[in-house]
Amino acid sequence: MKPHGWIILDKPLELGSTQAVGAVKRNLREASLLGKGKNKTKVGHGGTLDPLATGVLPIAVGEATKLCGRMLDASKTYEFTITFGTETETLDAEGDVSETSDYLPSLAQIEEILPQFIGLISQIPPKYSALKIDGKRAYDLARAGEAVEMKMRKVTIHALAISSKLQEGCQEGQQEESIESVTLTADVSKGTYIRSLARDIARELGTVGHVSMLRRTKAGPFTLGHAISLDKLNEIGKGADIKDYLLPLEAGLDDIPAFDLNPDQARLLRQGVMLDEQDLIGNPAQKQGLHGLFLATEDDSPVALAELVDGTIKVVRGFNM
Repeated sequence: MKPHGWIILDKPLELGSTQAVGAVKRNLREASLLGKGKNKTKVGHGGTLDPLATGVLPIAVGEATKLCGRMLDASKTYEFTITFGTETETLDAEGDVSETSDYLPSLAQIEEILPQFIGLISQIPPKYSALKIDGKRAYDLARAGEAVEMKMRKVTIHALAISSKLQEGCQEGQQEESIESVTLTADVSKGTYIRSLARDIARELGTVGHVSMLRRTKAGPFTLGHAISLDKLNEIGKGADIKDYLLPLEAGLDDIPAFDLNPDQARLLRQGVMLDEQDLIGNPAQKQGLHGLFLATEDDSPVALAELVDGTIKVVRGFNM
């Protein structure tokens, strides 16, 4: 049976997101689970991670690839370290130093300015990013030495704080001492560049800085607690049961309700026929709470991502399980 669901990889340092997808495909192929021709199992990731970043990388398998767009739109949580005194071309540890400063902030000063970066903010993405300018990737233009003008964009920082571990180990008197780096935790909306956030925090403090560590700890509903290492992933290709590592498709939809249909309703929805809300059967309390997007199931097996609008149910994404 073809697999459908999510493999949550704890992406190691220096592995690209495309390479991670390739590693999943290779292991599925070695386990004879990938399929061939028209029945080939699709694999895709739910949010790029830079090679110098580690952590939660949701990889969709089979019908779960139809939910990659929702995963890209989901909020993410990161832990990242800002090293002060040097700013680089890429705003991380990989690039050449572009600016330096002798000034180092204190922990108290950092705590004081962080609230300015919470909520809806404007930021300019790094010129070394995958954003397209006139059809070309910004990083390709930057590497070619061309002038790159990145447009300011609005993003939302839901939460931003100094790492609790660092705070617990810091005495009150030490908060006034200058520090070379600080580790922060940020919960951010889609489209947020942590490298830009780090740059702007450093500049607001009157210095410069770059990201020297970046780890994604949460992507949508998935956390490090769901993640497996690359070594664990490789066990699939060696004969381990994929069920031990594959989360169900519906795990990516834990923020919306589910409603179980009877066989006739499921058949009609699979055919793309719109249903009337009044025709639904089931628990009245569950029915009353149904609105907007929901997961339509049959015997708890996903049928479609559906939407209830003005009493009519239509398919947003159908699943062929």
